Amino acid sequence: MDLRINDPIALLLFIPLIAYFFWVWWRHKNQLKTNHFIVFAIRGVSIILVVFALSSPYLLLPIKDEQVIFLIDRSASLNGTESGAVSFIEESLQNKKEQHSVGIYSFASGFQTETLLSKNLEQIPTLSEITDKSDTNIEEALQIAVSVADRGKATRIVLLSDGLETKGNVVNQLIKLAGTNVSVDVLPIERPITSDVSIQSFVTPQIAYAGEQQQLDIEVVSTKATEGILYLYENDQLIKQETVTLDKGANVFSYQHVGGAEGLVKYEALVQVQDDAILENNKLTSVTMVQSSPKLLIVDDREEGSPIANALGPNSIDFDVIPSTELPNSLSSYLQYNAIIFDNIAGFKVGEAKMGVIEQAVKNFGVGFMMVGGESSFGLGGYYKTPIEQLLPVEMEVKGKHQLPSLGLVIVLDRSGSMQGAKIQLAKEAAARSVELLRDGDTLGFIAFDDRPWEVIETKPLENREEAVNTILSIPPGGGTEIYSSLEMAYKNLSDLDLQRKHIILLTDGQSATSNSYEELIEEGKGNNITLSTVAIGSDADANLLEDLSEMGSGRFYSVIDETTIPSILSRETAMITRTYIEDNPFYPIIYQAEGWNRLFENGVPQMNAYIATTAKQTAMVIAESEKEDPVLAEWQYGLGRTIAFTSDSTGAWTGDWARWDEWTNFWQTAVSKLLPSYNETAYDIRHEANGSFVITDPTNKAAFLDIAVVNEFGEELETQIEILSASRARVVVEADPGLVFFRLSDGSGEIFQAGLTVPYSKEYEQNAPNHTLLTQITEKTGGKALSIDEPSEVFRQFTMKGSERKSITNWLIFISLLLFFIDITLRRFGWSFMKTTGKSKKVKENKTVVEETNVSQLLKELKRK
Repeated sequence: MDLRINDPIALLLFIPLIAYFFWVWWRHKNQLKTNHFIVFAIRGVSIILVVFALSSPYLLLPIKDEQVIFLIDRSASLNGTESGAVSFIEESLQNKKEQHSVGIYSFASGFQTETLLSKNLEQIPTLSEITDKSDTNIEEALQIAVSVADRGKATRIVLLSDGLETKGNVVNQLIKLAGTNVSVDVLPIERPITSDVSIQSFVTPQIAYAGEQQQLDIEVVSTKATEGILYLYENDQLIKQETVTLDKGANVFSYQHVGGAEGLVKYEALVQVQDDAILENNKLTSVTMVQSSPKLLIVDDREEGSPIANALGPNSIDFDVIPSTELPNSLSSYLQYNAIIFDNIAGFKVGEAKMGVIEQAVKNFGVGFMMVGGESSFGLGGYYKTPIEQLLPVEMEVKGKHQLPSLGLVIVLDRSGSMQGAKIQLAKEAAARSVELLRDGDTLGFIAFDDRPWEVIETKPLENREEAVNTILSIPPGGGTEIYSSLEMAYKNLSDLDLQRKHIILLTDGQSATSNSYEELIEEGKGNNITLSTVAIGSDADANLLEDLSEMGSGRFYSVIDETTIPSILSRETAMITRTYIEDNPFYPIIYQAEGWNRLFENGVPQMNAYIATTAKQTAMVIAESEKEDPVLAEWQYGLGRTIAFTSDSTGAWTGDWARWDEWTNFWQTAVSKLLPSYNETAYDIRHEANGSFVITDPTNKAAFLDIAVVNEFGEELETQIEILSASRARVVVEADPGLVFFRLSDGSGEIFQAGLTVPYSKEYEQNAPNHTLLTQITEKTGGKALSIDEPSEVFRQFTMKGSERKSITNWLIFISLLLFFIDITLRRFGWSFMKTTGKSKKVKENKTVVEETNVSQLLKELKRK
């Protein structure tokens, strides 16, 4: 037991109190009697107790119970070592005593519980799955382990790790543990590597010019002499494949390459060998900025060629023409172009994943984008609520200006077990978008089916849009697949309704359990003006049946491999039946004042035949408008990119006299020049630091004013933390997976600087021996011990640190002080003679009673005599 105080500064109050009591005693010492000294002492002790209570004193009472916490490092650098760690813990538990509580926890990049602290742990359960093994964060593991322990009890943490810390700094936590009752034992663990090959570095020029020969340098490290195959890729296209002989240690390979790509070009090196222990370290990427003249990407699905390419002519900007099926997935592939034109491309052929990448290219890297009309474009292309709609200056929905037919729509959705996951989630989201496209009063029905149909939303006029959307989104998957009975219900629900358009959309990924007569059902439905479109999701769907159903039902068939195209398909289907999008009455567009465009119309405006109706966004600049006030040509700024919507077509079928117009070539060249971004020529330097952050150097000393965005290869904008180091330097901290990240810098002038940098694979995948220096530091700083795999009994050896419980005595001191205070008051009120006076008065009263009794008895005796 030990006595301690929390606030020793309160004891300074003794100085003025001692001075005061001494002064009182000195002044009255000749007048003080013994009684006065006793009262003086009582008063002094009472005040001393109060002052001592103010210092918050407490007793440390020993605690017998002790805690042992096992921390198992399960990061990638220790793959395959879990069984050895578990065996060590199981053997050590045989030496566990009654006073020991034991808990087991795992960590890598994060922290997770295997067993809670308990005195009853005798056997280790199967370790849970680790989700992210790409880092080792010992600092966080120790911090959380300490927080879950009872701080009053002596605690021993047993760390089973190789000490290869890749995240955090454990030294920070060791400082906090100094002087506590927590010690850390360490059991070094090492993953045996028999054979491994890794790419240590891959260097390409930071800047090159089109047609210039570039040197690509690759360093490959091998644990033994072997042979392998080395692959080189440029923007995901194989440019070199070679069988290489690898010596033990470092091997350097250099290649000369004249690149065919321009802009930000991604290079990737990959090595493959047999019996490779770690596959994650076999690949590295690098980025080279290949400077060239501007380049345009035209996306066109026509077999006869692109009308826009023909209109631009051979002396215009350099361009590539590709079909929608060849659109790339990676951001780097889009950044080699300065502008992109979609010429009558349906959204379901693109998919929302690619749309999202394009949206990032426009927003953060200034790539221009233009959509050209046609029967598969804008609202009819299924772009409602897609990333492409976000970046365009027009909305796909036509708002309140057109004569619209009465409509009945029934969506029939497969909710069987095979639809579980992304399929049903995207299908439900797509159905919800279709509901949002409907007008108030349109008829909606929703049937979900497994081995039988479920009428989720009754077929009736739409009254509560939000409720309908929430109902659709809440449908769970499960069950078999029965298509016929579900279609039969949909046709039955629509057959008797008096509507101008009645349409069914069927989505399924399977095959029907029955083979009833669909032809009879659909023919009867056609007699009631009901049409049917079908969507086959995945390769397991009965595509032949679904295609036949759509043909019989006078609808459209969609075969979906990329699940992200489902929302665009349903948006397109709903748009086609809910709106009269195509306006095909010839007219002369109204031209508004717009810089760069008006000179084209100095000699008049040609007649146009048709366009797709859209609605201009509030801040869009409308250059040409129809007589119905629909935008025909509009543009606006989206982030750093310029976007244009041209709602007529490029073939002449809709544009009419425009395609025969003298300024037709100039029209397209003007549009392209509007789309091209302005690039910043400032020589910013971006370097990847060892701690994972990026440091940007601005030679203009305006680092504090830079607008910085970081996007990964999949077009996802990453969260950044920016720290200004000086007028010319800024540090950017960003959580990014290994691969490429793209930086976009803007100084507010509208000009853009872009660069691509490589995030190498985690150090977890490097071939490193355990960090014994760090492990030794952990044990020395905390009073722990370095354990051996052969001595598991040492885990439960005698604790050098003892636990204790704090017991405050402040209340007791206050109570005693108050007791003395009341004694003091009593003595001052009644005086010291109080006790003596009380005793004497009692005796006098007793004597007086005796005397009185004697006198009375004498009188009685006298009366008897008489």
